[in-house]
Amino acid sequence: MSFTPVLHSEWLKIRTLRSLVVGLGAVILATAAFSALAGADSSGDADVDFDPLFTAFFGVNFGQIAAITFGAQAVSSEFQGGALRVSLTAVPRRGQWFAAKMTAVGVPALAVGLLTGCVALAVGKALLGDRADGLSWGEGLRAVVGCGVYLALMALFAAGLTALLRSGVTTLSILIPFLLLVSFVVGDMSGNAADFLPDRAGQVVLHETWGGLLGPWAGLAVTAVWTSTALLAGWWGVHRRDA
Repeated sequence: MSFTPVLHSEWLKIRTLRSLVVGLGAVILATAAFSALAGADSSGDADVDFDPLFTAFFGVNFGQIAAITFGAQAVSSEFQGGALRVSLTAVPRRGQWFAAKMTAVGVPALAVGLLTGCVALAVGKALLGDRADGLSWGEGLRAVVGCGVYLALMALFAAGLTALLRSGVTTLSILIPFLLLVSFVVGDMSGNAADFLPDRAGQVVLHETWGGLLGPWAGLAVTAVWTSTALLAGWWGVHRRDA
């Protein structure tokens, strides 16, 4: 069987599961809502370190939770009720099935991520008013593209980890506390070493200026390495274990 019908089959699974569609919509809504709150709250801020670009994209910190939930749920559904056994009966080549599944996760996550970036930038600039006048067109474009790539990478990171652990609940139990708590605590205590955590590295692209070891695209490359590692581990889990 060629790759195209396998990909089409996996895309149908995602498109027809309401929870996954809602999860993608939640990426946009959560990001826009928290970006709006950040923009409104900082409207009178006189801090010299104020970063209008990151303020506009602040909601990505919460939108990424919806993105990783989407990635985890898309894969965990295969481990319920023998669905993976049926999938591998139809597509015996496990590598082909895994590639199609990850493509079906990554492509819509990227598309929604790009749309999320556009919405966040528009909302943020509207609420920041003249405080966002210094942002250039190039900086905004870089952040929008970076937002899309970052959210897609995080969704795939969760998908690969779920394929390895065979549990969406376990994956989310690890990633959500890490993103909301551990990353900030480690970041405050470890100095520049925290620049290489997947979320902190990837979000450099959302800043107007940065003072760490990584630049915007180098940061996304680090996140991509984390994601690639998770995907390789997930592929190993699918390839080596019984369905």
